[in-house]
Amino acid sequence: MKDADRSGDESLAEVFWSVARRLRHLTHETLEPIGITPGQSRAVAVLMRHGVMRLSELSEHLRIAPRSTTEVVDGLQERGLVERRPDPADRRATLVALTDAGQATAGAIRAARHAEAERFFAGLDADDRETLARILRVLKG
Repeated sequence: MKDADRSGDESLAEVFWSVARRLRHLTHETLEPIGITPGQSRAVAVLMRHGVMRLSELSEHLRIAPRSTTEVVDGLQERGLVERRPDPADRRATLVALTDAGQATAGAIRAARHAEAERFFAGLDADDRETLARILRVLKG
């Protein structure tokens, strides 16, 4: 049976999740040469967008448990991409900041992800891309 014939058998949700899995796999492939995981990439993006923040704030932005955030930050710190600093407003809290290497890596991630998106969505014309973006924004809420 051809893919076009089979597509009628798939529900909208199944097609959506299939595309999401394909995009997630492509993201892993794209980030691999940079030596960063998707979770670390998200943390770098949050720090680029919002600047220095407490670990607890980073957890909230990433919507992951504080323990998981600590692991992500540990991995980034080992690579020299972030640094921990004491919070001058609260000695018990720790701030996380991108290093110069972290900022450079953020730029590399952004460029790689842009190229990835261009390849991924290459089969869609400008109108289809605009329509898809509009629909996804509605679904995102």
